[in-house]
Amino acid sequence: MTTMTDSSVREFKMPDVGEGLTEAEILKWYVEPGDTVTDGQVVCEVETAKAAVELPIPYDGVVRALHFPEGSTVDVGTSIIAVGVGDGAAAAAEPVQEAVADTPATAEAEEPKPEGRQPVLVGYGVSTSSTRRRPRKGAKDPAAAQEVSAAIQAEMNGHGPATPATPAAPSAGDRPLAKPPVRKLAKDLGVDLATVVPSGPDGVITREDVHAAVAPAPGEASGAAPAAVAPAPSPAAPASYDTARETRVPVKGVRRATAAAMVGSAFTAPHVTEFVTVDVTRTMKLVEELKQDKEYTGLRVNPLLLISKALLVAIRRNPEVNASWDEAAQEIVVKHYVNLGIAAATPRGLIVPNIKDAQAQTLPQLAGSLGELVSTAREGRTSPAAMQGGTVTITNVGVFGVDTGTPILNPGESAILAVGAIKLQPWVHKGKVKPRQVTTLALSFDHRLVDGELGSKVLADVAAVLEQPKRLISWA
Repeated sequence: MTTMTDSSVREFKMPDVGEGLTEAEILKWYVEPGDTVTDGQVVCEVETAKAAVELPIPYDGVVRALHFPEGSTVDVGTSIIAVGVGDGAAAAAEPVQEAVADTPATAEAEEPKPEGRQPVLVGYGVSTSSTRRRPRKGAKDPAAAQEVSAAIQAEMNGHGPATPATPAAPSAGDRPLAKPPVRKLAKDLGVDLATVVPSGPDGVITREDVHAAVAPAPGEASGAAPAAVAPAPSPAAPASYDTARETRVPVKGVRRATAAAMVGSAFTAPHVTEFVTVDVTRTMKLVEELKQDKEYTGLRVNPLLLISKALLVAIRRNPEVNASWDEAAQEIVVKHYVNLGIAAATPRGLIVPNIKDAQAQTLPQLAGSLGELVSTAREGRTSPAAMQGGTVTITNVGVFGVDTGTPILNPGESAILAVGAIKLQPWVHKGKVKPRQVTTLALSFDHRLVDGELGSKVLADVAAVLEQPKRLISWA
């Protein structure tokens, strides 16, 4: 039997995702045990608290084992896949001994370091992780550990769990045995695993055991029938748990990070929001003209393009608005570049990728950057690096038919512009009431950095450009 310490087997660990993140969820495996992999081949897709990214393998070989099923949240520095290289590739069909009973094996400290490139998550450089997993109390019997490992691998390969043994309660002082997805399920449902009677082999707790612990016993609640408990979703699907009258959806990944960031921003930066309603009829006409221009063929041309350019012009005229607050140094840091963030709603939650050095781009270049940003976000392929370093943001709530809102600042930024729906409304134009295209803009800003006068000037300049887009030339 070949063990994980065999020099011909490389343990590929979850790379250091950087930006203070310490874990990632495995969304999808692209390989199976026995598959041949090559240096640079993508083996899985993972989701951090910021984005979903693809993970390439850094060497050639044959997949020996996948240590976690899809849907598992894994700490940085934990081995997720074993690959046989050299002599280990020929032994790929042999079983692999795991180190612990309740979780997949992690590489030992004395494990030889892989040759060649180190594992790197897309969008980050190489970094040595300090994450270490604590020893598990339940891993006392190597034979039991091997059987549990086989059960994990069988479930991942679609064969289902092994035949359950006679239920047995955990020994006193030992940690209950359960696979990572089952531990997460118990946590989400508020079940103490120490109180659950296991039905799996060697005392392993299964999903069914957890659900059985949630459902009331027959005859409870004045003789009423037991409350229905929905079956657990597949690991690859978004996890949600139904009871008779409520649905609980675990908050994780991008949505959890966004929630924490918004709460931090709302209670750290003193927000001020100002509003202006503006006639954008000429801007809408210019959008239609640009769509017919050969220079914009194949580019995304819409009102957001000209709104973005209008904000960039306003920032050039009022550069102090493009700043950040350094709490430690008690300094205002004025940026001489604009990384323009565009808030995007995706299936994984709200993200704010930004266009680097947007102030230096021509209108056609800005159209190309916006198109790429939006399409990448919709596909869920936005890299973590694309969401770092923003200075100001635009959020287009108008696409949902909303007139306006009071947006919360993206953390570390000085201002955010909300654009409402553009609607045909009666408007006084040249002394007469006429139907005109009208929208409402809302600018929220950090009052530590931006006082009322500066914020008003920025918002007024954006409105002026959208009312008379020829100012894009005269104010250039």
